[in-house]
Parts: sequence; C-alpha cells; structure tokens
Amino acid sequence: MNKQGQTGKTRQWCLILGASSGMGLATAKKMSENGYGLILVHRDRKSELPRIHTAFDALKTSGCPIHHFNQDAIMDTNRLDLVGKLQQLLPKDEKIRILVHSIAKGNLKPMHAEKGRIENADFQLTLNAMALSLYDWTISLLAANLLDSDTRVISFTSEGNTKVWAGYGAVSAAKVTLEAISRQMAVELAPHGIKVNCIQAGVTDT
Repeated sequence: MNKQGQTGKTRQWCLILGASSGMGLATAKKMSENGYGLILVHRDRKSELPRIHTAFDALKTSGCPIHHFNQDAIMDTNRLDLVGKLQQLLPKDEKIRILVHSIAKGNLKPMHAEKGRIENADFQLTLNAMALSLYDWTISLLAANLLDSDTRVISFTSEGNTKVWAGYGAVSAAKVTLEAISRQMAVELAPHGIKVNCIQAGVTDT
C-alpha cells in the first residue's frame, strides 16, 4: 500500500458531511494527502460556491478522485438520493472506509426572553442536524453495502456537552445525544466492522 487509501488498483473512500469549511475541509485535505478518494457533501449559498470550488480544486493536486455535492445532507430525500448516486459512482470493489460527520447547523437562542426564545422546533432541528443524521447516514450506507469491512465513523462533540453556556441549550442537547448515539453504534454495529469515535477537539486551527 503506497498510501493509506489505496491498495494496488483498489481505492478506499472518505465521505465527509459538512465538507466546505472547518474540520470537514481540513479532514478532506488530510485524507487526499493519504490517497483516499473524496466524497464531499455540503450545503452552501450560491455566493459561497466560488470559494468552496477553489478549495475543492486544490485537493485535486493529490491526484485523488473527488465527487462533491451541494445538497442538504439532513433531508431524508437528499440522503437517499446521494446514497443512490454513490452506488452508481463507486466501483463495486471500492468502499467507503471513513465517514466523517461535521455538520454544524443549529439554533443558539436563550430559554427565556421576550423575543427570540428557543422553541421545541429549534431543539428538533438542531438534534436532527447535529446528532440523529449521523445514525441515519451510517445505517443508509450500511444497508446500501457501501461501507468497508473495517469502517471508521467519526463525529465531533464540544465542551458544551457538560458546561452551561447562554443560548447553547439546543446544541448542548445535540452534542450529548451525538455522544450517546456514538456509544450505542460502536457496540451494536461492531459485528459489521464499524468503529465509531466522537472527538472533542476543542478550539482547532484549521
């Protein structure tokens, strides 16, 4: 194996959810350097696309194949559509070995205020985006036979999982849920060769 992501003519793939900035984009850079093919999913405004495409084009200098999609990974219809596309794109003998969940979509609102206090819908949106979608994606990819027999699933939590910060209630709840889901997946999906880690990186210069 010349690089971690390639053995002979067979390539392994890294799927990153939330790949256009921060930890997601930094991970894409590192994975491309190690020979992985990249599947980059992001949701950004049209005005941001030139910057994002420039960053993605820079990754191609490694010589690794890259597929990127500007779709909302949280929506069930989009997830199923993307899984179907990946079944067509990836050669039958090539699988996703690394799934990185770096979706940051949530509401930061106070619990008590005359205007703009957090509502039930804010909790639901934040938990679905930053926690439950990890499970949805992992199970969908497993059912589609797209995961390698030795897969890593990685997500990111924060110090807000235990500390109280003003307006951080929904995100804090999502991070605690993310950690609980990761623990459960690590045990229940282990027979399928899936290893799950939830990383608390803290402030990170990407």
